[in-house]
Parts: sequence; C-alpha cells; structure tokens
Amino acid sequence: MPELPEVETTVRGLARFLDGERIERVVLNRPNLRRPFPPELVQVMTGAIVTGLSRRAKYGLIHLDRGSSMIFHLGMSGRWRIDPEEPDKHDHLVMETASNQFALCDPRRFGSVDLIDTAALDDWPQFVALGPEPLGDGLTPVHLKAALKGKSQSIKLCLLDQRIIAGLGNIYVCEALWRAGIHPRKAGGKVTKPQLERLVPAIKDVLETSIKDGGSSLRDYAQPDGELGYFATRFDVYDRTDQPCRRDDGGAIRRIAQGGRSTWFCAKCQK
Repeated sequence: MPELPEVETTVRGLARFLDGERIERVVLNRPNLRRPFPPELVQVMTGAIVTGLSRRAKYGLIHLDRGSSMIFHLGMSGRWRIDPEEPDKHDHLVMETASNQFALCDPRRFGSVDLIDTAALDDWPQFVALGPEPLGDGLTPVHLKAALKGKSQSIKLCLLDQRIIAGLGNIYVCEALWRAGIHPRKAGGKVTKPQLERLVPAIKDVLETSIKDGGSSLRDYAQPDGELGYFATRFDVYDRTDQPCRRDDGGAIRRIAQGGRSTWFCAKCQK
C-alpha cells in the first residue's frame, strides 16, 4: 500500500495544481470506496476554494475555504491522476477546476474519503490516538524512550504502532532499523539510548530520501503526474533476501516474519 512518502509525494503533487483553485465540479462515479462517500461531499466541495493541502500520517488533506477538509486515504492501490488522457473505470471521484481535472483512481476500493470540520481535525477518531509525525519535531530520542519503556514487543512492531509514531510502514521501518544497526527482534524496552539516538535520524533520513525520490512505486503506485518513484532502487534490506549487506561486512540479508509481515535485516550488523 502507499506509505508515508507516497502520500506526501501525492499531496505535494496535487498542491502544485490545486492549491488556491476553485473546485467547479465534483462527480462521484459510485457511492462508496471502503465505506460510503459523505452524503454532503459534492454540495460542500462544489464551488469551494482550496486553501491548502497537508498530510497526517498516511492521510492526505484538502482544506477548503468553507471550514471543511476532505481527508483521503489511498488504501492498497489508490492514486490521484491529474488531467488523465482517458477516463478509467476505477476513477471513482473526479474534481474539476478551471484548468485541471483530478481523478481519484482506486481499483481495489480499499481507500476512503471523509469530510470533516477543519477546526475539529484533531478530534477526528482516526487522528486522536496518533503519535508524533516522524518528520516533525515531536519525534525525538526522548519521546521514543518514554514510549518504549517496559515494552517486551519487538522494536519492529513497536515502530509500526501508529500510537508511537504516526505513518511509519513496513518498508521504512526495515530500512531505518538497518541504518541504525538495530536488530528487528530486539524488545522495544531494551533499545539503548545510543541506539535511539541513531534511530531517530535514520527514520527521518530514509523518509526524506524516499520523498525526494518520489516514493517506492510498489505495485500500483504512481505519482499524480504518472511518474514512478525510484526509491525502490535504493533499498538496503527490503526485499533483498540472501543478497550481501551493503555495509560489506560479510553478512547477508535475511527475511523473517513478524506480526504477519515480512522483515528484512542483516544479522551481522544489526544487534
């Protein structure tokens, strides 16, 4: 599924064409994605001016001058298409401005669209329990130390807990743990202070690099302009089973299962 860098790339791509524009037309080509579209969506968005776009965890937000924000989640295969040459049968929501057309394409329909009062975003149930943004000032070694205190669960699964850090997914947790030299099976409560001091910048660096590269483009993901991201060519551990560790330490990348998901790591340099 699109992870944080893919959502951030999507939001930035949309902002180039949508920020400050008036939405002149909204069309729903089906009644629902993972759940029904808000019944007032078309009425509220038609004629509204976009005052900004942002991201929270893996959600994108389109803010309107009418005091509302449209929140979208891309699910497993969703993406926005800008000025598509041809309509797609999976373009379930289409917005038009004077200059452009924006189509939310979601073949598997695991995505979602919500409409929330902008002033109440922090109280939206999906946002209430979220931890700090990994690229924000709230993610620090001090925060992680407190959040991980006494936890026997593996650090890998702790980092996937959205209550500890918002928006981290499997790819980037694997990559960050390798960069920080931390074994994914190590109990969260036993990760040392020096390791946490390496982990926080590792998380930020791997996300920032992926955003710069346009995301990972796994499966169906593409940027709004149709371009594919290329961070996948830079993976150090993810999906590199039995390949040599890039640290050239004689180790090989291993794959294990944790919490129903695959984890890749180097047993030699990750302790």
